[in-house]
Amino acid sequence: MRGVAEGKIGMSDAFISHIDLCLGCRGCETVCPSGVPYGHLLEAARAEIANEKSKRGDSAETLQRFVLNKVFTRPGLLRAALAIARWFRDSGLARAAFTANIFRGRTRFALALLLASRWKLAKPRRKTHPAPDAARRVALLKGCVMEGLFRETNRATERVLSDNGCEVVAADGQLCCGALHSHAGQLEVAKQLARKNIAAFLESGAEIIIVNAAGCGAAMKEYASLLAYDPLFADSAREFSARVRDISEFLIETGIRPPAGRVDRTVAYDAPCHLIHAQRISLAPIELLRAIPGITLVPLRGSESCCGGAGIYNLQHPQLSGDILQDKIDSIREAGCDTIASANPGCIMQIGAGVLLTGLKADVVHPIALLDAAYEE
Repeated sequence: MRGVAEGKIGMSDAFISHIDLCLGCRGCETVCPSGVPYGHLLEAARAEIANEKSKRGDSAETLQRFVLNKVFTRPGLLRAALAIARWFRDSGLARAAFTANIFRGRTRFALALLLASRWKLAKPRRKTHPAPDAARRVALLKGCVMEGLFRETNRATERVLSDNGCEVVAADGQLCCGALHSHAGQLEVAKQLARKNIAAFLESGAEIIIVNAAGCGAAMKEYASLLAYDPLFADSAREFSARVRDISEFLIETGIRPPAGRVDRTVAYDAPCHLIHAQRISLAPIELLRAIPGITLVPLRGSESCCGGAGIYNLQHPQLSGDILQDKIDSIREAGCDTIASANPGCIMQIGAGVLLTGLKADVVHPIALLDAAYEE
């Protein structure tokens, strides 16, 4: 990457292929003794590659740019697209098409990804409680995929925050966090989204900004780096990033109110890459699960390794992604669990798709959904 940046190495097809095949899991950062910020370097390299592909008229790059820069930046259009996907999922048509084995290859896998986003637990009957007078004011990143396909998990997050003495305030005007844009090399659009989110959340008056998606949390904690040279937003970006907390990180910091109910499940925890490697949060989700009465937590071989989802990597490189996923499915089978907990929508969908396609009898859920289920009126 340095050689290309300095002009010593050309932007060859071999270089492009090598960078494209990287999952961006950032596992190398965890073990690097020199602390090289590989994730930032990778995003910068991909920005150069994206420009090169655009010059070459690459059709896949053109489609990716359109979806990320014309759909994900327009909340109304994005909501409509995800509403259609949600209707197809919940209407029974997606399940019927999957069962009938109508589609093959990437289309069948995409169908499994959609089905894996369904809420797996019993529908909660409780509501959020009024905040106490001394409540901490927090705001939740609703996100694009989270609110579009995992809205029940967002509502569960809000209920759990309320149960733990927080006042959840609205951050009107929030947009997509820009994580997918950064990963795809669309750094300027990522910066535009970051500026709008910073303004929306700081204006909300929230002390803490809560995120329940590992990839989004990593991106928002790194707004300070993304906008480090922005004369108007550098200071507010640092203030913003300092307020961002993953939901498990926040609850463990403040202390979890003991649930009155039980969730009798055997659970294996799979660590999302952008939680364990980018945010360096490894114990908090496990401690959260241990705080739930009835949970039997079992070890998962390779829990710290990537599941192969990596944004849209699973659709771009289905063979390699499938090989990585198969190893994850094998480790789940070895664990003998009935539930896999993972704190990122992409991981839930990737592992959930693998579970569906292999016929494993297990649910893939967000840890916060299990904690929510343990709280009773």
